[in-house]
Amino acid sequence: MTDLIRCRRLARTYGESVTAVVAVHGVDCTVRSTTRAALVGPSGCGKSTLLHLMAGVETPTAGTVEWPGLAARPPAAQAVGLVFQTPNLLPDLDVVANVALPLLFDGFTEVGARTLALSTLEEVGVVELADRLPGELSGGQAQRVAIARALAPRPQVILADEPTGRLDYETGQHVVSVLIDAAETAGAGLVVATHDPTVADRLDHRWLMHDGAFTDVSVTRGVS
Repeated sequence: MTDLIRCRRLARTYGESVTAVVAVHGVDCTVRSTTRAALVGPSGCGKSTLLHLMAGVETPTAGTVEWPGLAARPPAAQAVGLVFQTPNLLPDLDVVANVALPLLFDGFTEVGARTLALSTLEEVGVVELADRLPGELSGGQAQRVAIARALAPRPQVILADEPTGRLDYETGQHVVSVLIDAAETAGAGLVVATHDPTVADRLDHRWLMHDGAFTDVSVTRGVS
C-alpha cells in the first residue's frame, strides 16, 4: 500500500479581508493506492477545491500537499487523472484527438496515442463517437469523453468531480464501474466527489466535507 497524496492542515482561501471565502481549511487526509473514496457533502462545501489542491492545479494558502508516491512534485498531469464537473473538450479536435492529446504530451507516438484513446473510449462506451467534434455531442456524451481523456494515460490517482452528474442512472453506474475497474487494474487511488448516494455506496470509504472541513466517516460504515 503506497501513499500517493498527503494533505496536512490544508487550506485554501479566496479573496482577502471581509470578502475572503474560506473554501477548505484544516484538511488532513491521505490518498493511497488502495483508496476508493466517495467525497460527499453539500454544494459549496469545498469538494471541488480539495480535488484541485490534491491534483496540484490550485495552490494552498496554508498547509501542505505532498505527492510521495508520484514521479513529480507537483505531479505531472499524466500521473493524476482529473475529471472536472464540465468536460472542457477542445472544440476544434475530434473526440479521439481530445482523448489522445495527453498521451502525445506523455511521449506516445500518434499511432500509439490513437490506439490507446480508441481503447479507452470503448471502455467508457462511446467509441462510436470517435470522429465527432465536441459541438456534436450531448452533455452526457461529452462527459464520458472527458472521463476517457482522464483515464487514457493510466494515471496513478483518479480524482473525479461529480462524474455522473450529467448522466442517466444506467450510464452513470457504468461510468462508476469503469472508474473502479481502472483503479483496480492500475493500482491507482480513486476519489469521487458526488451527491449521488448510489455512487457513494459503491466505494469503500466515505469522506465528508462540510463548510470546508473534512471528516473521514468511513469508520461508521465499517471500513478501516
